Amino acid sequence: MSRKDDILEKMDYATVHIPETVKKQKEAGKKVIGVMPVYAPEELVHAAGMFPVGCWGGCTSISKAVKYLPPFACSVVQSITEFAMNGTYNSLDGMLMSGPCDTLKCMTQNWPTACPQVSSAVLIYPNNHKLDCGVVYLEKELQEVKGFLEKTAKVKITEEALNRSISIYNENRKAMQAFTEITAARPGCISAKMRHAVMKSRYCMWKEDHTKLVLALNEELKKYPEHQWDGQKIVLAGVMAEPDSLLELFDEFHMAVVGDELAQESRQFRTLVPDGKDGLHRLALQWKNMEGCTFVYDPDKKRAKMLADMARKTQADGVVLCLMKFCDPEEFDAPWLKQALDEIHVPTLSLDIDLNADSSEQAKTRVQAFSEQLSSAAAAF
Repeated sequence: MSRKDDILEKMDYATVHIPETVKKQKEAGKKVIGVMPVYAPEELVHAAGMFPVGCWGGCTSISKAVKYLPPFACSVVQSITEFAMNGTYNSLDGMLMSGPCDTLKCMTQNWPTACPQVSSAVLIYPNNHKLDCGVVYLEKELQEVKGFLEKTAKVKITEEALNRSISIYNENRKAMQAFTEITAARPGCISAKMRHAVMKSRYCMWKEDHTKLVLALNEELKKYPEHQWDGQKIVLAGVMAEPDSLLELFDEFHMAVVGDELAQESRQFRTLVPDGKDGLHRLALQWKNMEGCTFVYDPDKKRAKMLADMARKTQADGVVLCLMKFCDPEEFDAPWLKQALDEIHVPTLSLDIDLNADSSEQAKTRVQAFSEQLSSAAAAF
């Protein structure tokens, strides 16, 4: 097995065997904190010596969650609720959640009843994040979360520990930024499914361990020649591109993912925590510096321009909008994204993402048709 394949196997294993990882951490004496979408100050969890694990739902049949959520709630929150009521999260020592959309706000209120055995802390980020008063407000919110984590861990989170954790997370962000640049310049050096595994494994590994693997992987990927891909190049946009069967379709039809702005993937690491001495203030400033996300105030629709710029920079043949079904913020942004891409003559494909419904055959038909459309457009030139 090559070094590259060995690294990817470890990352893929981590994404598939999350319960096993949690069990090992517990057996090692570590407390584990679940981290729900979309954003959360994981650095505080890390600084408290606890293991943060991402909870982004998954494929499951919904039966108990209907007690709290309507059928038109997004499948991420539905599946998280179902898992919670089935006891999947019972081994967690706490859950960290935010409320960037209406459905997640409901989740923060439903959790104490749906999963009373797992205590939770709620962090509400200011949507109008550019205001200085939003920074002051967020620092107070972060202080509340800090208190919850200190109580759970039974330790005091020092400035030294928090700033150290911020540095560790920033190093991971930089390694991931380099990863996206390397893979963009070398389409086909990694499959769509494995690219996703590199991203998702961030949620179920210690960040310092993940960084070591990413840096080693980057060195292996640099060995591939640049710009020698004979297939199509696509950029992914939306909340998430799951399940794996969707990513396997891109691989099947010879479509290389050369970039993304997915909330579950690149949006998580494209903004570094700025320098400074006060850790909570630094985390609050990071949120102020966020740009181009569905869940933050964006009256100028910078997200659309950022996506178009990414498509142009990566020389993408097309963009796939992975629209989470029943996600109003994403659906509101979709016309702006398409307009920006139309202006630079980049075709788009909109796919509904629903973790709880098997739409693989429909997706296959649409991805194949999109691939043929891109081939025809390339032939015309």
